[in-house]
Amino acid sequence: MIEPVSTDIAEERAVLIGVINQHQSEEEVEDYLKELAFLTETAGAVPMEKFLQRVDIPSPRTFIGSGKLAEIKDYVSSHKIDMAIFDDELSASQFRNIEKVLGCRVIDRTNLILDIFARRAKTSHARTQVELAQYQYLLPRLTGLWTHLERQRGGIGLRGPGETEIETDRRIVRDKIARLQQKLEKIDRQKATQRKNRGKMVRVSLVGYTNVGKSTIMNLLSKSDVFSENKLFATLDTTVRKVVIGNLPFLLSDTVGFIRKLPHQLVESFKSTLDEVRESDILLHVVDISHPNFEEQVNIVNQTLLEMNANHKPAYMVFNKIDLYNHIQKDTDDLTPPGRENISLDELKQTWMARNNDPSIFISAKDKTNIMPFRELIYDRVKEIHAKRYPYDDFLY
Repeated sequence: MIEPVSTDIAEERAVLIGVINQHQSEEEVEDYLKELAFLTETAGAVPMEKFLQRVDIPSPRTFIGSGKLAEIKDYVSSHKIDMAIFDDELSASQFRNIEKVLGCRVIDRTNLILDIFARRAKTSHARTQVELAQYQYLLPRLTGLWTHLERQRGGIGLRGPGETEIETDRRIVRDKIARLQQKLEKIDRQKATQRKNRGKMVRVSLVGYTNVGKSTIMNLLSKSDVFSENKLFATLDTTVRKVVIGNLPFLLSDTVGFIRKLPHQLVESFKSTLDEVRESDILLHVVDISHPNFEEQVNIVNQTLLEMNANHKPAYMVFNKIDLYNHIQKDTDDLTPPGRENISLDELKQTWMARNNDPSIFISAKDKTNIMPFRELIYDRVKEIHAKRYPYDDFLY
């Protein structure tokens, strides 16, 4: 059972639902549901219980089997659960059928992430990007959701008297999407002009999985006050600061964090935000070394960079949160093979140093551990690019 986590805004009670298929083990799905629980808490709800089912092919009607659905229904009824959250994306008919059985709100992972982004969006640019992603998510689901569209109006900006027919609703949503796309295109042009106006200064971007400490590192290097919090997606708007190390100025960007199954609607609508990564000269790939599955997070970020056509950029691994890294020492009489939890930080450093051709560094941004070598690494890499771009800058030598 998941222990309820007390937060200031936690009001709704939720159950979490995941499936085990031939492509992922039970241990992996357990870890995925832990992340889903963190997402749920970030959204302001309390995860009460989790349910797993082994399913080779999800049911087209209810995604999971009828027996497991009945088990979840009993728990929902007896514990006054407000919503059920699925770790996978559901179709409109699946939403409708599951809600009929459970008698509570049903949302999926994409829906949950969009809700968090909507809560976190502070600027007009971020709000426009999130709203566009919400409408793009809603449009193919109108067939199953249109009878509830009046309730949706207050949530995502639609207005109108009473319920409308499904085709009229589709036209309203398509028109809204077109207007938001036009607005974003205008913002994209403005952002592109801003990037050009920065001149040819070397650009460095912090990239990585969400909640790995990018904003904390940004504050440390730039001596600024970028918002940071131990929650997912604390940063949505890209923040750019001028940083000077030694006598060398460059631009440092803090970008939105990546996550497993990041909704494609968000990737598309956040194009101008992600352009900061595409146009950077150097990527600092920040990794939470204390996370038990940080290797998978590294792979997810690398895959996302590949999809963004930014995988060719020089990228340097920054293993953060070494102050939180723990390992379990094996007993001398324990003959079982050592697991990930039995590897010490020093052993892990050697492993990564051997496997990674590019320089890697291990730091704690919170405790400011190993920060001087980190700054020297950045200085050396920025200096190489600066020297090629400005070969007659004698002040560097």
